Amino acid sequence: MSACVPTRHNRTSRSSRPPRASGVKRPHSPPPPRGGRFRIAGADLSASITVFLLAVPMSLGLAVAMDAPLEAGLISAAIGGIVAGLLGGTPLQVSGPSAGLTVVTAELIQIYGWRTTCAITIGAGLLQILLGSLRAARSALAVSPAIVHGTLAGIGVAIALAQLHIVLGGSPQSSAVANALALPDQLGRVSPAAPLIGTLTITVLILWPRIPGRVGRSVRRVPAALAAVVTATAVAAIVAPGIARVDLPSWRSHALPEMPHGPVLALATAVFTVMLVASLESLLAAVAVDKLSADRAAEQTAARPGAGSASPPTSATPALALALPSGTSAPAASLALPARRSDLDRELRAQGIANTLSGLVGGLAVSGGAVRSSANVRAGATGRASTVLHGVWVLLATGLLVTVLEWIPLAALAALVMMVGIQMVSFAHIRNVHKHREFLVYGATITGVVLFGVLKGVAIGIAVAVTVALHRLARTRITVTDQGGRHLVVVRGQLTFLAVPLLSRTLGQLPQGGDAVVELDGFFMDHAAYEAIQGWSTAQTAHGGRVVFTGRSGGRIAEPASAAHSCCRPWTPWRNHHCHDEPGRAPETNHDLDPGAGPGPDLGKRSTGTGRIRRATHTGSAGSTDRDANRPADHPADRPASHDASHDMTIDSPGNAPTPAPEAPRLAGGNRLISGLSSFQRNTAPLVRDELARLAVEGQSPSQLFITCADSRLVTSMITASGPGDLFTVRNIGNLVPLPDAESGDHSVGAAIEYAVDVLKVESITICGHSGCGAMQALLGGEPDREAPPTSLWRWLRHGLPSLERMASRHHAWARISGRLPADALEQLCLTNVVQQLDHLRAHESVARRLAEGTIRLHGMYFHVGEAQTYLLTEGASSGLELDEVFDRVDPGDAPGSSELERTGV
Repeated sequence: MSACVPTRHNRTSRSSRPPRASGVKRPHSPPPPRGGRFRIAGADLSASITVFLLAVPMSLGLAVAMDAPLEAGLISAAIGGIVAGLLGGTPLQVSGPSAGLTVVTAELIQIYGWRTTCAITIGAGLLQILLGSLRAARSALAVSPAIVHGTLAGIGVAIALAQLHIVLGGSPQSSAVANALALPDQLGRVSPAAPLIGTLTITVLILWPRIPGRVGRSVRRVPAALAAVVTATAVAAIVAPGIARVDLPSWRSHALPEMPHGPVLALATAVFTVMLVASLESLLAAVAVDKLSADRAAEQTAARPGAGSASPPTSATPALALALPSGTSAPAASLALPARRSDLDRELRAQGIANTLSGLVGGLAVSGGAVRSSANVRAGATGRASTVLHGVWVLLATGLLVTVLEWIPLAALAALVMMVGIQMVSFAHIRNVHKHREFLVYGATITGVVLFGVLKGVAIGIAVAVTVALHRLARTRITVTDQGGRHLVVVRGQLTFLAVPLLSRTLGQLPQGGDAVVELDGFFMDHAAYEAIQGWSTAQTAHGGRVVFTGRSGGRIAEPASAAHSCCRPWTPWRNHHCHDEPGRAPETNHDLDPGAGPGPDLGKRSTGTGRIRRATHTGSAGSTDRDANRPADHPADRPASHDASHDMTIDSPGNAPTPAPEAPRLAGGNRLISGLSSFQRNTAPLVRDELARLAVEGQSPSQLFITCADSRLVTSMITASGPGDLFTVRNIGNLVPLPDAESGDHSVGAAIEYAVDVLKVESITICGHSGCGAMQALLGGEPDREAPPTSLWRWLRHGLPSLERMASRHHAWARISGRLPADALEQLCLTNVVQQLDHLRAHESVARRLAEGTIRLHGMYFHVGEAQTYLLTEGASSGLELDEVFDRVDPGDAPGSSELERTGV
C-alpha cells in the first residue's frame, strides 16, 4: 500500500494546463468579472478626488505643450477616465492625455492642423481596437526594453526642451534640435515673471513630498502637482497679475475632426506613430500598475496583526514621484484588494475605443499614464470605480470651473510638464540597460528620437539592437597558452560557422598527439563548429593525445557518445524517467576523455555550474547528460534550453528555462532498477568514487538525524542539498516517533534514535512532515472496523493517534504556516503531527539527556510538495516552549546558518 496519497499541486506540466475554451484565465488575465452592479467603495471615492486634483493641471499642461486647444486636454482626460476605465483590462490604470505623444501631436498640429490631427487620433484608435482583437498586446512588449525606455526618454528630453521656453517666457520651436539651438537667444531676452513662477512651481514639486513631521504627513495627502499649481497661481495673482494664463475658449468655437488632407503615406505613418507610442505607453503603464498593486498588497499583508511589521514603502519609477508621496498611506478598505494581473488585450481595445471617441469629439490622444495611475494605486483605490469617477469629476469641472482654471499661469503648467519630461529619463532604467550591456541601443534610440522624431528614432534603435546582437554572435576570441607540455585553449563567445576558420586555424597549430584543455565560455555552438571540434579531437586522440573540455569554471564537461541515439529525457533520474537503451540496441560505450578511452570528445558528459554542452538528436529528444557531482540530478540547469533538428551543440546557462522533451516510455519496475543501476555505474559512480572511498575509510559522522516519511516524493538529499555522509535518515510511514513505552513489536525507530544520539553523536534531529500525507489522511478517515483483525498498517498508525487528539484538543493552539492558515484539515494534521512527534522524541531517554546538557537541537520541518517549499517550526516551539506553533517559510536568500541546519543547507 502506498504510504502517501498524491496531491494535485503541480501546475507546471503542460498536460495539466487548462484548454483555452475551459474559461480558466492564463497569466496576465484577471479572473472572470463578478456579477452585480457597479459598486463604489469609500476608498475609490477618495482616490478619485486625489486623481482628479492631479489630472486637471496635468491635462491642461499637456495641451499647452502640444499647442492644442486647452479644452481638448480636459476632454481626453474625461473620456480616458470614463471609457477606458469602464472597458479596460487594468482596473486601477488611469488614462488621459498622453505625455509620450506630446512631441508627436505638436508636430502633427503644426503640419496638418488641429482638425486633421483629431482624424489621425481616430485612425490610431481603430488600429488599436484591431490589434487588441488580434491579441497582439503581448507582442508589443517583446520590443527590447532598451528601445522602449530609450524612446520614452527621448520624448522626455524633447518635452523638457520645449517647455523650458515657456518657463522662460517665450514660445517653443518646431523640434527638439530647434529648441536647443534657440535657448541662448531665449535666455538673452528672458522676462522675470514667467521664470520666477516656473521656478516656484518646480520648487514646490520637489519639496512637497519632503516636508517632515506630522505636518508633512498631513499635507502630503494633497498631490504635489496640485499644491505646486495652486501655490504658483496664488503668487502670480499677487506679484504678476499680467502674466500669461490659461485661456479656455467658448465651447461654441470647439473644433471637431474633418476628413484628413495630405499625402496618404504620410498620414498612414502618422496614424501608425500615434498608435505605437500610445499603445506602448499604455501597456508599460499597465505592467507597472500590476507591480504597484502587488507591492501594495504585500505591504498591507505584512502590516496586518500577526503578520509582522510592515515592509518599507515600495519604490516606483521617478516619473511616479509627482503622483502621490510615498509616505501617504492607503485607506483600510483597500486591504481586501487582490493583486490581479492585467488583461493587456482588453486594455489595448479599451484604449482604442477611448482614442476613437476622443478624436470624434475633438480631444487629444489618450493613453494610460504612469503618474495618474500611481496616484490612484497609492491613494487606496480598490477597483475601476475610482478611475471612472475621476473622469466624471473632470467632466464636471470642464463646465463648472472654467473661471477658476483660467487663473492658472501657463508658466506653472509648463514647469509641471517639464518635470514630467525630465523624470521620463529614468536613472534606474539607465543602470539596468548598462548592466545588461544595452546602453548603446538606449543611447542610439534617445538620439534618434531627439534628432529625427519618434518613429525614426525607434527604427534607429531597432537597427542598432540587431547590429549589436549580430556582433555579439559573430565575435569569438580564441587564445592558446602553453602550460608546460599541455596547451590551454580558451574560447570566448559563441561558436558559429563564422568562427570555424579561426577555430580550425588555431587548433591546427597545436602539436599532434599533445595534451590539451579546451575551455568553452559561451552558450551556443552550431553544427559546423561542433564538427570542427569533433574532428580535431578525434585526430588528437588517435595520435595518443588527451583532450579535456571544460566550462568557464574549469569543471569537465562531456556527453555520452550515443546521445544522438538516446531516447531518455535529460532531466533524469527523477520521476522514474531513467535513461535506458532502446530494445535490441547494444549497450552504450563510455568514451571518457582519459587516454585510451576511445576516439572523439565526449562533449557534454560532465557539467559545470556555469555552462555545459550537449548535442540534440534529429528525433527531437535531447541527448542524456551527466551532471555535476555537487548538484542534484534534476537541477534546473540540467534541463534543455532547446531541441533543434540539426546536430547543434548548446551550452546552457543556469537561468535558461526548461523545455521538456516528449515522454519516454516507462520501463517495468525490474528493468527500471537495472537501468538506473547501470546509469549510476556509468555516469555517477566515477564522480563520487573518491568521496565514498574516503567515507569508507573514515567511517560516517553525520551531523543530523533526519526522520521523515517514506513518501516517494520526498527526496531528502534534494530538499536538503546534502550528500553522502551528511544525514542519518530514518523513513517510515507518517514520519512517526513511537513513545518508548508504546513500542511493542517495533523498536526500529527507537534503536535508530539511540544509535544516532549516543554513538554517532549527532548535533540535531529533524522531523520532517509533508503535504498530502496518506498516513495522516488515513487517520482522518477514522479507525478500521474493530471486529476485523488489525492490519500491520493500522498497528503502526496507532502511534499517530496522539496527533489527531492534539488537533482536536482545546488545550493546544493549532499549528499554522506563517502568512496563511492551513489549507484544510489534512494540512492541519500534517503540521500538528510534526509538533506531536517532537514531543514523543523528547520522551526518549537519550534525547532528554542530551537536551538537558544542551548538546543537541530539535527541529520541526514541513515540506509542501506542490510548491516545492520548505517551512521550519519556530525555535521556541521546537524547543517545547509554550509559544505559537508557526512554521516559517525558508526563502532562497536566507543565510545558511539562519535555520541552524548548516550541514544540510536547508
